[in-house]
Amino acid sequence: MRRVGAIFTPSFPPEALRDAAQTADESGVPELWLWEDCFRESAFATASAVLAWTTRMRVGIGVAPIPLRNVAATAMEIATIERLFPGRLIPGVGHGVLEWMGQVGARAASPLTLMREYVPALRALLAGEEVSATGRYVSLDRVRLNWPPVQPPGVVVSGEGPKTVRLTGEVGDGTVLPAGSTPDRVARTLALAREGRAGAGRDGSHELIVFVSTGFGGAAARARLAEELGRAAGTVDPALMVVGDAVDVTSAIDPFFTAGATTVVLQPPEGETDLTGFMQNVGAVARLIDAG
Repeated sequence: MRRVGAIFTPSFPPEALRDAAQTADESGVPELWLWEDCFRESAFATASAVLAWTTRMRVGIGVAPIPLRNVAATAMEIATIERLFPGRLIPGVGHGVLEWMGQVGARAASPLTLMREYVPALRALLAGEEVSATGRYVSLDRVRLNWPPVQPPGVVVSGEGPKTVRLTGEVGDGTVLPAGSTPDRVARTLALAREGRAGAGRDGSHELIVFVSTGFGGAAARARLAEELGRAAGTVDPALMVVGDAVDVTSAIDPFFTAGATTVVLQPPEGETDLTGFMQNVGAVARLIDAG
């Protein structure tokens, strides 16, 4: 099944979140994704607020940085939200931007080792298991949540480099790719994640969530998106020019789904001045995908 979502990036102030979230919910956006960029907004606080303000929409965290929190604290956050709003949270974790982790004294010498220890412990805690671990980074002594989720949510994990992507398949339930990822990259990433999953003896499907910078509008929106993409990558890949009206955008994201993405999350351009309008347009795209 093809799913579409929208992102509320933390470049917008927290007080803009309520209107954006409620508009997204009313417009039929299936998923609203939140970031936890340092040092802007807390992912779990904003996720709880969005879930309380809305009635239907799922909320994804893409992603909370692993080094910032003890794994037991992250499990408590996720479990509490899941108990309050069953089935509506999509928790995501990742390495975090290494420079930011260094700023707070949390930079891991081996981010891969940290992820390999952390994500399985997190998933086990959310499954209601008693967990003991003595690792390089994760140390737990008979820890069990008093209020685990009735149905533990899948944990998605961000990854870009080949080693990290394979690890997301080994330990996670899905992989998150940032904006700037082409359909070709989606296909390569999914193949690597599946390699990691198979190597760990895990069966079942693997989610692939990709963020896609999107401009709704005409020539001005096209120029703004091209400038943003060029500033980030130096060149503008035509596959990343997701711009136009809802019909145009629906057509432009089809190659991402064909490449294996299970969810395409549309990201507003920097400096977007009509955030509620953006959410309404994402809702129109979601309806077109459902109708297709």
